[in-house]
Amino acid sequence: MTSGRVPELVLASASPRRADVLRQLGLDFRIHPADVDESRREGEEPSTYVERLAREKARAVVADGSTESGAVVVAGDTVVVHRGRVLLKPDDPVDAVAILEELSGDTHEVLTGVAVARGAELESGVARAEVRFSDVDRATLEAYVATGESMDKAGAYGIQGRGAALIAGIGGDYYVVVGQPVTLLLELLGRLGVRYDFSASLVLEPPPS
Repeated sequence: MTSGRVPELVLASASPRRADVLRQLGLDFRIHPADVDESRREGEEPSTYVERLAREKARAVVADGSTESGAVVVAGDTVVVHRGRVLLKPDDPVDAVAILEELSGDTHEVLTGVAVARGAELESGVARAEVRFSDVDRATLEAYVATGESMDKAGAYGIQGRGAALIAGIGGDYYVVVGQPVTLLLELLGRLGVRYDFSASLVLEPPPS
């Protein structure tokens, strides 16, 4: 490996929240959502589930031949866990209200799996955060769901949007809840010899001498 700029950064996700975080870092990237089966396997632990999906998404984009040689592919997946129950994206507005009623006035865990691939190399991990919901009445939850913000989000809320009004507090990394934990992402990039240099680029580090 020689040093220099990474040829291409690809986000293997259609999530606008993950894209927003990469833009916040000033990075140029291409969006290429992965097509994988996102079903949870019977008995699969939430952390195993999100990390497996992130890895499968990254591998799928690398394997489909759509990326440049040496491109870096970033993938992720997020779930909400409340009292041992995994909460995914709601099926419809009625389901969204039911999920939010379950979370109201209580604390839940958010897990985000991240995978970074470069050619045959792949690194992954899981980051966790706790979110405490305010005690919110049903009418308020219905009004929030009516905005449409709930429907594509695990746990039926978006902390970076209007859903912030439902949150009483966070323990841990805010970006875990958004779905793109920056600290974990940069750690995984580093394992592949890729460094974020604050000048809106990713740089390949030379191999150890």
